[in-house]
Amino acid sequence: MKQRVTYLVKDPDTFTPEKLQVKDASITLDAVEAVKEHRITFSLDELPAEFRNIVNQFPALHVKWASTKPYSTIPPFTSRVTPGLHILFSQPHSEDALCPIVHALFGPDLKCSSTEKTATPVIQIEGAPPIAELQYFFYLPSLDNLVSHLKHSICPSASQSCREAVDSLREASYLDIDYTQASPSIVVTAFWDSPPSGWSERLSLPSQITTTEVGILMHETNPDPEDIAFSGFLTVLGRDTAPKPTRFQTPSKHYPLSTPQTYTSTFPPPTGLHPTLSIHLSPSITPPDESCTLHTHLTLPSTLFIDRYQFSDPLSLAAHNLLSLRNLTGATDLEAPEWVVPAWGSSALFEVVAPSGEQRGELERKGGNTARGAASGFVLGVRCTE
Repeated sequence: MKQRVTYLVKDPDTFTPEKLQVKDASITLDAVEAVKEHRITFSLDELPAEFRNIVNQFPALHVKWASTKPYSTIPPFTSRVTPGLHILFSQPHSEDALCPIVHALFGPDLKCSSTEKTATPVIQIEGAPPIAELQYFFYLPSLDNLVSHLKHSICPSASQSCREAVDSLREASYLDIDYTQASPSIVVTAFWDSPPSGWSERLSLPSQITTTEVGILMHETNPDPEDIAFSGFLTVLGRDTAPKPTRFQTPSKHYPLSTPQTYTSTFPPPTGLHPTLSIHLSPSITPPDESCTLHTHLTLPSTLFIDRYQFSDPLSLAAHNLLSLRNLTGATDLEAPEWVVPAWGSSALFEVVAPSGEQRGELERKGGNTARGAASGFVLGVRCTE
């Protein structure tokens, strides 16, 4: 097992090396104001039999959960998904692989009847290698069910540190679990925003057969937008007796925007059965590169759906500051009520005009639990073609 814990300091002026102390295969932090990522890599033979059997049913499996609570990020932790549970996977070896896993790990009340009926195709981006064929989504506010399951299945009864580590997932901003058949390992990544008073904690080496690296990093000025530079301190627990200075740069997966962006979304009244979703961006977005185009990705539960024919009219698109509906997958039946739709919902990818005001898109609401539909989210992203 390998662990890498990264603290990315928000304001370098608030950090001094005196806030770190290395002693007896451990490191202690004192009020370090930073976002935190904890990544653990397990080999398959280190997993309990239950989880080894789960991943062996899929050629590829990617579980992503994002909190419904707002959180801040700084590069390179800028990628976001709609709040809730996302599962992306390749066609499983067993037809009934998905739903038993969903219900056992995340809760028996999640909508899932069978892999064939509930999962939908993943939106494929032109020029990007596909990471999965099918997807599942559910608006899941917390990881309480998963935390309880993990504490009973992987933590020895005498291991207080294991239970505390698992419990910390309740406060995580997001959690990723990634596995592909080509790799003999599974990678678990959790992310936390900085607590109000910073991180004051002690990290210890779990065992002598574990490698644990702890990094406290800060951004460095770098004129090349293709790369992102860091400086700070790295410590390998059990090997280093003091934090070691480091400086490096790595390719950036995202172009940073020149100014911070905020958005608000509303359903202007009267909503009726054809509500209009209005998204207001502030301030106006300037593309960071000529090759970049602005897109909106909508993840909608089955209580909401999009009429693709409504977005085939150029005049209608222009009236709503939209360029095109690039892709739409999932439950798009215009007539069926929510309770007879077995699929989890639908995904849509719109290309939108770089805004000077509002972006508007029309949705239809099916009869049923409208509160759940109101909780559905969207992701705004800038995609660069070159």
